[in-house]
Amino acid sequence: MADTDDTAVDPSYASWPRRMVALVVDWVASTLVVLLFLGFDGYYSASGDPAPGLYTLGVFILESAVLTILLGGSFGKLVTGLRTAPIGRPTAAWPAIILLRQVMIALVIPPLVFQPDGRGLHDVIAATRTVRLPRR
Repeated sequence: MADTDDTAVDPSYASWPRRMVALVVDWVASTLVVLLFLGFDGYYSASGDPAPGLYTLGVFILESAVLTILLGGSFGKLVTGLRTAPIGRPTAAWPAIILLRQVMIALVIPPLVFQPDGRGLHDVIAATRTVRLPRR
């Protein structure tokens, strides 16, 4: 008998473990970019300066937003075989929507508040979903 429950998770949606791996890849890449510019001494200063962490967060937001707009996913998502797909057709406001989505991810709580279909609050507000890339 066919499952008619409309709250069932679509198999094309990305799993949470894969999303977490993509997030770690993005964060490590962002940290490496900041290290490249600040050097080890600047990044690991003994003063407890929060600036390097904020720079990493800024690079993460910028990198993930720009690559999502241009390629459909952040570096980490593309490496792990994921992408961010719009629900419906993207509008002229797509870049602003994606930037808002990435800022919401940086706030941490929106991705943890999710619907039965697996979409986090950031995806609901941006009318997007994270899906697996088709295998070639």
